[in-house]
Amino acid sequence: LDAEGLSENTIVIYTSDQGFYLGEHGWYDKRFIYEESMRTPLLVRYPAAIAAGTRVDQLVQNLDLAPTLLDFAGIPARDDMQGLSLKQLVMGNRQVTWRDALYYHYYQYPGWHLVTPHYGIRTATHKLIHFYTRDHWELYDLGQDPQELTNRYNSPAYAQIRSQLHEQLRQLRNQYGDTTGTIDGG
Repeated sequence: LDAEGLSENTIVIYTSDQGFYLGEHGWYDKRFIYEESMRTPLLVRYPAAIAAGTRVDQLVQNLDLAPTLLDFAGIPARDDMQGLSLKQLVMGNRQVTWRDALYYHYYQYPGWHLVTPHYGIRTATHKLIHFYTRDHWELYDLGQDPQELTNRYNSPAYAQIRSQLHEQLRQLRNQYGDTTGTIDGG
């Protein structure tokens, strides 16, 4: 890009597939909602519009990449695209309305991975997971327990946050039109 004089006006995105378990939680794979496989790197360089060193702390997803590239190109995203453009965030606009939770759903079962189907949400501070074929719920306080080792779902101290997370989960499942599994229990 430098040799062709394009580096200042070219968007470069570095990302990858989701993370991989190497024994965490007793797993070896990547299909669960736990942090080790849910988090992915994302670096964007575009000197014409993004200041060097810009950091975005909002919850973003890989499905935000296409709407972002379209937005920078001046092309409106299609209505059926589920992602949000990161353009305003990466250009420093912190006043933009943004999501407060990420939705996750893993369907494939039995499959050779043998990962129990589950869905859930991750907020900045908590995670709620439903393994719906077993009707098993998990709730993690990511601030107190970043390695997700202590399930707080049945803890009375987390009753209010559990209720809030269930409501957010219902809303996101409705938003994405996901009717697979049940949502009983909250």
